[in-house]
Parts: sequence; structure tokens; C-alpha cells
Amino acid sequence: MKKINLVLCGCLGSMGMEFVEVAESALDLRIVAGISKIENKGRKFPIFRCFDDLDKLNIKFDVILDFSHPSVLDQLLKFATDRNVPVVICTTGYSENQLAYIKQVSEIIPVFLSSNTSLGVNVLVEIIKIAKKLLGRDFDIEIIEKHHNHKLDAPSGTALMLADKISEKNTKYVYDRTSYRRARERNEIGIHTVRCGGISGEHEIIFANDYETLTLKHTANSRKVFAYGALSAVNFIINKPAGFYTMKDVLRIYD
Repeated sequence: MKKINLVLCGCLGSMGMEFVEVAESALDLRIVAGISKIENKGRKFPIFRCFDDLDKLNIKFDVILDFSHPSVLDQLLKFATDRNVPVVICTTGYSENQLAYIKQVSEIIPVFLSSNTSLGVNVLVEIIKIAKKLLGRDFDIEIIEKHHNHKLDAPSGTALMLADKISEKNTKYVYDRTSYRRARERNEIGIHTVRCGGISGEHEIIFANDYETLTLKHTANSRKVFAYGALSAVNFIINKPAGFYTMKDVLRIYD
């Protein structure tokens, strides 16, 4: 069995180290190099060689997995296109311009993008789309997301992804109600952020009218759920043609 040779960007971050552990038991995959701009402070150092810059990499590989930071996107995509290799991007916090650039590059190489690789979350996406369709506009929608106290971006990429799936043309996202005093408008989706302790990830979507409330919730009990999902994405994208791929393609969910 030919193994997939993978470069892991953000290898010394929290998710990078989770993926390293998961990859150790993967029979068809080998991490051949890691990229990290942070120091190794007491972490178990990976068995592969770790570089502080992509351009220093001189090892043959088949795919790049990114768990790093939005600031390295330009270099990451240039590196991948120059070498004509697929890239799996699991980093969050991208701007609208960066997301547009990712889709532009996907016309040249295979690009997988997901702010959340949990299989359960991506099933939740399909469920809330059905709920929105059946409940119509008579229900208010609020999203509450909870993560560990080291997470930098807020709201989470997953919360925004969930909101995007059920928003309409005139929907407004409201992140903070303390700056004004007025009744909630019908076209709002409230998105609320909690940063506390070591919470791996929790997303709750509330549909409510004057008479009833429907709550849909996903809880990640371990960050390994995202590492296993990323592994599925890596296996999926190998030998795929240029294009833009998401967890819907991995799960074979089609509208």
C-alpha cells in the first residue's frame, strides 16, 4: 500500500498535535514534514522534521494539511500551486477577500476548505437547513458557540458557517446587543460567543417563537474529532482534479 506523504502546517499548535497523534495509527498516511512558527515549549516533539518556513521545505510530498493561521494563506497557496499539490485548509478566521482567493486558487489545484471537519457538525448543517425550511420566518434564530480560552477568533468559523446556511438575503448578524436598546428584528440571527476553560467546541442553534422552542446542539468531546475529520478530507482529496471541496463532498451530501 502506497502511503500518502503529508506536510502539516501548524504542527505544534493544539490541532496540529492532535492530528499528529491520529496520524500515528493511520496505515495509509505518513507526515513527512511539519511547519510551525511557534516554539516547542514542553510538547512531545514530532518524529518528522519541523521547519519554520514553507520555503525551506525540500522534501517530496503529496498533500498539505493546514491548521495554522490566516496570515500565512498567501504563502501557503503559492507554495501549493507552484508544486501542483492539493491542500486541505482547516484554519479559521479568514476574511471575505481571503475566502474569495481560496476559491480562485481552486481553479488551479484541488482545495478543500472547512472551518469544522467534525462529521456530526456537518450533519447538523443539513438538519438546521431542514428546520429553517419547515419553520419558515415565524421563528427567531440564535446561535451560541463555546470554545476553550485560547481560541483567537470570535465568533467561531463554525458558528458563521451555520448562520450562512440558514440566512436569507436580508438577514443581519447581531453579535452584541449591549450597544442599543430596541426590540429584536425579525431578520436577525444573534451569534453569541463563550470562551472558557478547555471546551473543545459546542454549537447550539435555537429556533423559537411565542409558543415553542426547538434547540439543536452539537458538542465535541475531544479535539480529536476534528483531527479524524481532517484525515478523512486528506484521503478524499488525493487524486481529485482541481476544484473547491468541502465536508459535503466527503460525506457525499448533495442538494
